[in-house]
Amino acid sequence: MKKKKKGKIEYREGSNNVYQDLGFKNPDEWAAKARIATEIFVLIKKRKLTQKQAGEIFGITQGRVSDLKRGQFDKFSVEKLMSFLNALDYDVEIRIHPKVAEAARVYVSHSLV
Repeated sequence: MKKKKKGKIEYREGSNNVYQDLGFKNPDEWAAKARIATEIFVLIKKRKLTQKQAGEIFGITQGRVSDLKRGQFDKFSVEKLMSFLNALDYDVEIRIHPKVAEAARVYVSHSLV
């Protein structure tokens, strides 16, 4: 993060990845998991499912659904999160292409219809 100053206020400009800014190992993976988890919970809310019902669909306990909702992403692999989307009847597509920014990155987008 770059150190900047505006008037008397000194601040650091973020990198657009909070996990990187906080010093997490594998920040792109954490950011991807956060985006996927967000999509999962959008679908859960849209379907008006309880955490228990979502857990039954995913084959996990309500407590594990709660872990995911609280951002405990270290307990889930990206593959496992993608399987939850599949269980909610959504396809997951992985696209690989040349980088468009200075550094290559992992990006999660959605088209929830």
